[in-house]
Parts: sequence; C-alpha cells; structure tokens
Amino acid sequence: MANLNKVMLIGNLTADPEVRTTPRGSSLTELRLAVNRVTTGPNDGERREETTFLDVTCWGRTGEVAAQYLSKGRPVFIEGRLQMDSWEDKQTGQKRSRIRIIAENLQLLNGGRDGGAPGGAAAPRQGGYNSGGYRQGTASQAGGQSPAPAPAEEEDDIPF
Repeated sequence: MANLNKVMLIGNLTADPEVRTTPRGSSLTELRLAVNRVTTGPNDGERREETTFLDVTCWGRTGEVAAQYLSKGRPVFIEGRLQMDSWEDKQTGQKRSRIRIIAENLQLLNGGRDGGAPGGAAAPRQGGYNSGGYRQGTASQAGGQSPAPAPAEEEDDIPF
C-alpha cells in the first residue's frame, strides 16, 4: 500500500521567525503558525472559530526566505510533511512528543497587519518567492529564475 505524508496550510505567523544554525552548520528557521477554522454549531447555528497553533521548520534557503520576508501577523502558504518529535522530559522524566511541519514549499501571501512586506515595501516578485512560491531544492528557483509559465486556459483538459 502506498503512503502519503503531505500537508498544505495557510495561516498567519504568531511570532517573528527564529533563525538558528545546527552544530553541523545547517541553517534552520522556526515558525509559529496560527490556522483558523470557522464552523457553525449543529444545534444553534452559531458561528464558531477554532484556532490551531503549529510549529513549522524551514531548512536552508526556504528558511532564509522566511526569515527575510516574514514577520508576526503575515499570512503564508506552507506545503510540507508531518514529522513526529519524541524526547524525555528532563524535569519529570516522562516521554513527550509533538508533531511539527517540515516545510518543503513556502509562498508569501499579500496582506497581514500592514498589507505588505516589512518596511512598507512590496515583497519581491522575482525568483518565485512570492509569485510561484519557493520550493526547497529546486535548481531553477535557487538560480533566481522564474518558474515555468502556467499553461493557457484553453490547454486545460480537466473535465470540470
């Protein structure tokens, strides 16, 4: 049987990105993301909003882009995979675990608190960081080239 571990999220950062370097010299950026879901109550029809807070890890260039252009309150699209972290709590000795998202693709979205990038400047359109997203490990993105253009609508053969 095939396996699939894929997550796609749109949410807002609850804090500024935190950049760290591992002992081996790799760069990683930690993000805290809030994702909202609006539902209506089954009995009373009342509108309810539930918020889920998630930890996201971005490695390498993806993390550098996140640290450079994201700040608290900014919306972002994250595509990645789930990873389970397990450890033993040093104070209580209990086994602990949590699920985090490892970002494989990051796309900056317009909006947020100030409607744009930090400092009032528009986020860059070149290199695909804003327009086409940034995909970890894609040679054309790392070289600063724009992603391949999307096919014209008349070429679409999807029946719906």
